[in-house]
Amino acid sequence: ETGARVTPIYQNASYVFEDVDDAASLFNLQSFGNIYSRLSNPTVAALEEKLAALEGGVGATCTASGHSAQLLILFTLLQPGDRFVASRNLYGGSITQFKKMGEKFGWHVDFVDLDDHSVLRDKLSHPRCKLLWAESLANPGGIVSDLKFLSEETKRVQVPLIIDNTMATPYLCQPKEFGADIVVHSTTKFLSGHGNSLGGCVVDLGTFDFAKVPEKYPSLTTPEPAYHGLVFWETFGPLALTVNLHAVGLRDLGPSMAPMNVFLTICGVETLGVRMDRHVENARRVAEYLENHPKVSWVSYAGLGSSHFHHRAKEYMPKGPGSVFTFGLNGGFEEGVRFVESCQLLSHLANIGDTRSLVLHPGSTTHRQLSDEARVAAGAGDEVIRLSVGLESVNDIVKDLSQALAKI
Repeated sequence: ETGARVTPIYQNASYVFEDVDDAASLFNLQSFGNIYSRLSNPTVAALEEKLAALEGGVGATCTASGHSAQLLILFTLLQPGDRFVASRNLYGGSITQFKKMGEKFGWHVDFVDLDDHSVLRDKLSHPRCKLLWAESLANPGGIVSDLKFLSEETKRVQVPLIIDNTMATPYLCQPKEFGADIVVHSTTKFLSGHGNSLGGCVVDLGTFDFAKVPEKYPSLTTPEPAYHGLVFWETFGPLALTVNLHAVGLRDLGPSMAPMNVFLTICGVETLGVRMDRHVENARRVAEYLENHPKVSWVSYAGLGSSHFHHRAKEYMPKGPGSVFTFGLNGGFEEGVRFVESCQLLSHLANIGDTRSLVLHPGSTTHRQLSDEARVAAGAGDEVIRLSVGLESVNDIVKDLSQALAKI
């Protein structure tokens, strides 16, 4: 005990054992403690506890990035030949990752329109389907997922519902309240909030009973040879997934989160509520301005009464649907490029959830690796502009958008 009020940074690779018995107990998972920072670290553990508490979960596992968090949970729940269903409106990088990773690991992903109920049910009913993946608030299209319906469908076929809550954060949306089983985050975005640290997290909400369908999830329900036949679910119960993600996932894949990045993220999390209120208010005013601009053909922000997803936003995100949304220019690819290059206050870069306002043309950046058809389906057509509205004076943000629109 030092009395330090701020969480210390344990910039440390490994930890001293008390004796040989202590070391053996830790390596056999008979006691909890630190061995090597690829598996666990006191600074990382502090953030994991905070994020688990914010999401109402039983445990959390932090990783080096949002994509590594995604890989970690899929690596744990899927076997070669397995399938999973995912929203076709995911972030473009996730779509690419799922497709390419699936090819290498022997997994198959079905991308579907989550509002096409018959197709969704058909894909979920496949005997090798092991999970459903969706974003609470889609990046970049601003689509709000019908979490209650998705939960009902996953319960029907006994697979977990995994929700990427990056865009909404636990301040605006609580997926557990609507039936989600696992939450993932790119902590790089709003949780950290300042564009200065990469990270990801998997939160087990403790609502899915893997023991009811043990044949589906052998990583948790069958003996693990590397730990002398230990069965994670029998040994750790509701903590089985979190312990496995650390003891097997981080051990074998190695995407541990750096303590310095954790420290910066903890600092960001402490101001999450204050920041998100300002983000939402600024985004609403910017969206209203754009909706009435003659050079803008449409605005996809669920905070607007004209949005198809406005009613869902009221139900699932009563404090507001975040501050990242898209709008369409009266033009195409060239107009989109010219617009982002004309912005001065707004930074043209591939990130969201920063204190500073950010602008991007997804068709030429984050989604350019997709086919034209897939880009349009993901809400990233040629005319689409993505905004991540920051904390600056909203008048300054609108002035910058106005002068950029005047140049197309």
